[in-house]
This record gives sequence, structure tokens and C-alpha cells, in this order.
Amino acid sequence: VQLQASGGGLVQAGGSLRLSCAASGRTFSTLHMGWFRQAPGKEREFVAAISRGGGTTYYADSVKGRFTISRDNSKNTDYLQMNNLKSEDTAVYYCAADGSYWLTRLQAEYDYWGQGTQVTVSS
Repeated sequence: VQLQASGGGLVQAGGSLRLSCAASGRTFSTLHMGWFRQAPGKEREFVAAISRGGGTTYYADSVKGRFTISRDNSKNTDYLQMNNLKSEDTAVYYCAADGSYWLTRLQAEYDYWGQGTQVTVSS
């Protein structure tokens, strides 16, 4: 499975960005999808995840109410809509795919990873 993340950039605090993750190499609807991020000097952390059919979503407490994960299985793409961005959201954002049965927040369970896209929020 190949994952290509895009949509990062520089935005002012309070602004919005939408990240996309395009998948290829396996039937997209068989994969749970997740987003993780890594800020400078910090470990990579969970942001959001969505089940194969899109019916179940998980969010980190730090982004709940501001970020929305979604997917379009017809386009083999999932999205992370990020609103009301804060300086602490600055990080490299990675999309990941998991072919196992259960949706999870655990990055060790994700089998495939994209290359990351930089999000910088200026205050």
C-alpha cells in the first residue's frame, strides 16, 4: 500500500487546513485509516482514525471538536479537516493505514505510512 499525504502548509492561528491522503495498492475500503503527528522534539502522537466504512471515528482529546476525519472510498482518499488551528498543532502530519480487524489509536498497529506533510501554525 502506498500512501501520499498532501495539503499541509503555513496558516495563521484560528485558520483551517484540509489534509488529504491518497492510497493505492490495495482495496481502500479494506483499510482503517489514521492520522498522526510529530512536533519538533516530541514523539509522534495519535490525532484521528476512521474505520473502513467511515462509521466509527476516534480523536485525540487535543483535537476533538476542531478536527474532522472523513473518507471517500470511491476516491481511495481520506481527509483531515483542521479548523481553529493553534500553534501547538504545528507538526509533521502522517497518514497511516491498518488492515487489521479493529480500529485502533495505536500507531504500532498501523502497517503502512505516508511520507508526512508539514503543518505550521503561526500565532
